[in-house]
Amino acid sequence: MNPMKAAILSFLMLSAVAMGGIGFYSTQAVADHAVADGYGISAIAH
Repeated sequence: MNPMKAAILSFLMLSAVAMGGIGFYSTQAVADHAVADGYGISAIAH
């Protein structure tokens, strides 16, 4: 893999992680209740 392809792949992966984080944060911000995490960690905190 040449450096240009590696840079593009890295940028796209970081963008995807950032978009996922923004989406999760906005979902949490507008929800009246906590989003279930599936592991029970949020249930223990409350």
